[in-house]
Amino acid sequence: MLEIRNLRVKLAEEDKLILSGISLEVPKGQVHAIMGPNGSGKSTLAYVLAGREGYEVIGGEVLWNGEDLLAMEPDERAAKGVFLAFQYPMEIPGVATMTFLRTALNAVRRSRGQAELTTPQFMKHVREEALGLAIADEILKRPLNVGFSGGEKKRMEILQMAVLAPTLCVLDETDSGLDIDAVRIVSAGVNKLRSQDRAMLVITHYQRLLNYIVPDKVHVMADGKIRKTGGKELALELEKSGYAEFKSKALESA
Repeated sequence: MLEIRNLRVKLAEEDKLILSGISLEVPKGQVHAIMGPNGSGKSTLAYVLAGREGYEVIGGEVLWNGEDLLAMEPDERAAKGVFLAFQYPMEIPGVATMTFLRTALNAVRRSRGQAELTTPQFMKHVREEALGLAIADEILKRPLNVGFSGGEKKRMEILQMAVLAPTLCVLDETDSGLDIDAVRIVSAGVNKLRSQDRAMLVITHYQRLLNYIVPDKVHVMADGKIRKTGGKELALELEKSGYAEFKSKALESA
């Protein structure tokens, strides 16, 4: 289970709080969505969970399966099963996609005391997962994300998730910049990974992604706090009413 308790975070070089007391629980086997306006702290939460530099935690705690996630380095978090799918995946010129995937997978396997995959085992595994995401062999031969379209980059993020098989999946606006066909393909890849041993946190502005990745709970974030929690129907309400109500509440409590 992911347990976030009164988490308060600021940028390392600024004094203003970005997260001002987030509390949240995501049990294994469930998908939770976080929705909210721009600047509400959604991506900051994702980055802090993954261990990105540049953020300072000034209070609260984050536990993953009872262990202190904030005390771990990013590679330790990955070994414990944490995965972040970026809103804007990075291009890495000179690093072949297959080399990147194999290096990452075997590093995680070593950290878990598992044997590394042989080349034939690895190739078979990746190609099986890539097929379901409509990723051609030609793309797998390119440098990671270099020259990829927005949809190809997002599919590559989900391929990495499928190959690494994390137990905590954080998807930061995975639907950003995708057309409807790409949303369907990416969502199908995410849904394939839903299991009783895996928790997912899906961050999005819009309800359309949640037509395909149906959440168990929806949380509304505004001004660095969770302002409301409900079932999947809450996303439909937000699609009609927008975030004006929560912006007003955030200003009143600031």
